[in-house]
Amino acid sequence: MKLPFAFFSLILFSSFTNAQNKEFDQKLADSLGADQYGMKTYYLVILKKGKAEITDKIKKSELMKGHMENIGKLAKAGKLIVAGPMQEKNERDYSGIFILDAKTKEEAESLVLTDPSVKSGIFDVEIYKWYGSAALPLYLKSHDKVTKTKF
Repeated sequence: MKLPFAFFSLILFSSFTNAQNKEFDQKLADSLGADQYGMKTYYLVILKKGKAEITDKIKKSELMKGHMENIGKLAKAGKLIVAGPMQEKNERDYSGIFILDAKTKEEAESLVLTDPSVKSGIFDVEIYKWYGSAALPLYLKSHDKVTKTKF
């Protein structure tokens, strides 16, 4: 009777110790706002084709330049974690995404409205609460190292 109990206890103890992450860094987790799973809440913004039809190429070019500058400004401020365009047309007219580090949906909305292409109506947005790795902001530090040409 003691042998099966001891064996079961050993298996239970070894699976508990395997569940503990030996690389865990409390200071880093705290600095990134991570929960116990290394995750946190962000806001996913889907940019989609807006209602504005801007035919003036110079004006549209200026608005898109402002869009790219705003992306850089939000990233530098630590508010924009991920951004990128869709690579192909789709039935929903999705154009790209942002993942924003915002505390509330209202904050995410106000950050999105700093984008001249959204304000002008080139893009419309859908905003959703999203749960992802708290370490996402760390990839931005590596991005410049793999970027040969900037927009």
